[in-house]
Amino acid sequence: MKAIVQTGYGSPERVLRLQEIEPPALRAGDALIRVRATSVNTPDWVTVAGAPYVLRPVFGLRGPRTPVRGTDVAGVVEAVAGDVTGLTAGDEVFGTSWAGTLSTRGTFAELTAVPASGLVAKPAGLSFEEAAASVMSGLTALAAMQSLGNVTPGMRVLVNGASGGVGTFAVQIAGALGGEVTGVCSTRNLDLVRSLGAAHVIDYTQTDFTRGGERYDLILDNVLNHPPAATARVLAPGGVLMPNSVGNTGGLFAGLPRMALAALNGLGSTRVQFVNWKVSRASLRSLATWLESGHARVVISEVHPLADAARAVAHMLGHHAVGKIAISV
Repeated sequence: MKAIVQTGYGSPERVLRLQEIEPPALRAGDALIRVRATSVNTPDWVTVAGAPYVLRPVFGLRGPRTPVRGTDVAGVVEAVAGDVTGLTAGDEVFGTSWAGTLSTRGTFAELTAVPASGLVAKPAGLSFEEAAASVMSGLTALAAMQSLGNVTPGMRVLVNGASGGVGTFAVQIAGALGGEVTGVCSTRNLDLVRSLGAAHVIDYTQTDFTRGGERYDLILDNVLNHPPAATARVLAPGGVLMPNSVGNTGGLFAGLPRMALAALNGLGSTRVQFVNWKVSRASLRSLATWLESGHARVVISEVHPLADAARAVAHMLGHHAVGKIAISV
């Protein structure tokens, strides 16, 4: 089968190559998926770049232990392991191979083996590209706004990085839950963020939201480009600061020192809630319901063929991607 193989660390164009490799073997609990689409997420370009260097022992010292990138997937079931129930060959599904910090087997390939527990039926009204592009970002936003943030009508919610993958979902979900949403983005994306339901938008090239007079009950920070004390200053009493490292556009680990400072020092009385989520069929079905209802739509700025996956990763590495970047297989 054809797959995008990472040969080392560095620029995507240099280290990502389309190669013929052996199809993945099924393990207990797996389903073999004929990949129709996948998408680029922050962990993909971080692993390609191999930065920061302190994480090389996690990725692999000389090269990645798992050479095929990608976690999100939408496709058709080819086969299942003998112990898998609820999935049969021919089913159209979407989900993820995400297993904590790294994908065990990548999805930038014609075939991938994915734990069946990370797959559910693809919403009929969505393309494979839309379904694949929704998974990691959509689950992150759902956790942030619903299960962790518990957004209720009238809550004042600020989303920093509102035009990114997680941000575009978070703005829609918070608004649908009744929140009064303020989105922070660049000039060119103001209209997009308004169209997603933001009641207010802030152009970060013109205004520093941490110096404004408004106060917020919940701040989802996908960018981590301000000291946590500055961000916490615009929280209302009892408000929650929610740093998001998985989806942040400035780099998966770029904000970790500030996040650690926020957690260790507590920022006085500031409540800090880190974004985290676990893959389950229940969470994926919840995401599917949001997508099918129309309360959340997938914003895709680019679709690349599998052979151009390096270009797709490079575009996200530039930190200016709008919404999601999908890969069609």
